[in-house]
Amino acid sequence: MKDEQYSRLTVFSWSLFDYARTSFSVMVKTVGFALYFQAIVAASTGRGDFYWGLADSLSMIIAALLSPVLGAASDYSHKRKRFLLFFSALCVLGTTLLYWIERGMIIEGMVVFIAANVGFQGGYTFYDAFLPEIVPKHLYGRASGYGFGMGYLGALSILAITFPFIKGGFRPDNLHSFRLSFLIAAAFFSMFAIPAFLRLRDHSGDYHRKLPYFRLGFRRAVRTFKRLGQYKALSRFLLAFFLYIDGVNTVIFFSALYARGTLGFTPVEVILFFIVAQSTAIIGSIVFGILTDHWGPKKSINITLLIWIAVIVSAFFIQTKAEFYVVGLFAGMAIGSSQSSSRSLMALLTPSEHAAEFFGFYDGIAGNASAIMGPLTFGAISSFTGSQRLAVLSVLIFFVGGLILLQQVKLQWQKRIAES
Repeated sequence: MKDEQYSRLTVFSWSLFDYARTSFSVMVKTVGFALYFQAIVAASTGRGDFYWGLADSLSMIIAALLSPVLGAASDYSHKRKRFLLFFSALCVLGTTLLYWIERGMIIEGMVVFIAANVGFQGGYTFYDAFLPEIVPKHLYGRASGYGFGMGYLGALSILAITFPFIKGGFRPDNLHSFRLSFLIAAAFFSMFAIPAFLRLRDHSGDYHRKLPYFRLGFRRAVRTFKRLGQYKALSRFLLAFFLYIDGVNTVIFFSALYARGTLGFTPVEVILFFIVAQSTAIIGSIVFGILTDHWGPKKSINITLLIWIAVIVSAFFIQTKAEFYVVGLFAGMAIGSSQSSSRSLMALLTPSEHAAEFFGFYDGIAGNASAIMGPLTFGAISSFTGSQRLAVLSVLIFFVGGLILLQQVKLQWQKRIAES
């Protein structure tokens, strides 16, 4: 692909989808509903961390099973955008329904969250698979970085918009206002996702469906799994990614609960913390995205994982809110750079004709399935030992293991770029 063959407007529209979907990540998974579920919905049980981790793990299992199968089906049917639209609509619908979840509705809250998160995670497969089609290989890192940078900008935007609704915290007279923030997040996702659906195009090809989507996708997914053996560097990267992205997901998922439960943050202070973290995440995504195009994604990920290890160790020892804000600065940068560089490396290693199929394993098996153990482990340790500090220390295993495995990925960076 030559530079003149891609459209900057298409790249911007694609990255704007990252801007849109981050509203769910922030207002449901990380800050809004996460705090609401623990403080209100499951408050009477004393096991809020455990139920929250269990709900996330169950949703990740479902998404992990669906993503590679549907990714294979979308490659074969050339209807990638249609699948992206379906999962996005599922996420928006689930986010909307959270408005009606009230105190004591633990099962209902878990079920609705699971459905919404399956939509959120399932959409990743088809969204990420468009990257190799909209830019040439030597711009993967930059485009991926812009996408995640837009995502974190979206996080700041949705926090600013919903702040008046959630600043009152969990006072009885403010609960209705707090729940309205979920409706706002759903509307935000819907509105800013529209340009992507208008600009992105499915690749052309003949398709004559002889089997149901799921059966067809399952057969092709099995074949893809067998085919991974032919791509040793890709297989080794997916194994490393499986570990370290579990650590990233766990940090994202429990950071607000850790700030509130261990350090006594108020809802407003949690929001301010995430504004700090999201600001440096924008910087990390863009800066490391550009650097990745110069020195290669593997080196970028190595540096990022070392930052993550330092962040986790620091989080275990800190005692004050001010210290946690400092840790948040580095955590934000690490989140942005690790996600951006990982997507770049995956796109570089993936054959374009099987993009959604292989990204199904990246987002589904390696990404979603990896997020099962981390949150469940954190939630279990926190709930049954009463110590979130011990729980956060357990995350260190995922980053160290991922760093070690990543060294086995052999990539001829300059040669692959020259081929583009």
